[in-house]
Amino acid sequence: MALHFELVTPAQLVRSEEVHMVVVPGTEGEFGVLEGHAPFMSTIRDGAVQVYKTAGGAPEEIQVRGGFAEVGANGLTVLAEHVDA
Repeated sequence: MALHFELVTPAQLVRSEEVHMVVVPGTEGEFGVLEGHAPFMSTIRDGAVQVYKTAGGAPEEIQVRGGFAEVGANGLTVLAEHVDA
């Protein structure tokens, strides 16, 4: 099973893919999301979203600034104010 992950800015859809796990820099601390995670919403701080494509693999880091993260039935959506490409 895989987690559906979307990274969105006000201007565009940056990512939409199936991954193993994502670690998000929440304002209350980092949190990891796997498939089947309970519904959850958090503001995010400036930092790196770490995307693990496979279990045990090295993460890809995507720098984000501000926004929200929502975990729901469809997976994880990160709505970032800005993504550094």
